Amino acid sequence: MQDEPKAVFRTGYAHISISVGSKEAVDTLTDTLRRNGYSVADGPRTTGDGYYESSIVGLEDNVIEITV
Repeated sequence: MQDEPKAVFRTGYAHISISVGSKEAVDTLTDTLRRNGYSVADGPRTTGDGYYESSIVGLEDNVIEITV
């Protein structure tokens, strides 16, 4: 099977979201993943609707959102 590159804006699941409990945990996990070679797509930041989150590009180019 070929695994074609994934566009950020596509049909189907847009991303997977994981709640880690606190802003500090979002920051720590994001930093740990960055240091281990994962690409950080966005954040950590507070979104316009008040969520604190970051997004990384995980395995098979799936976007993983890390939130409080």
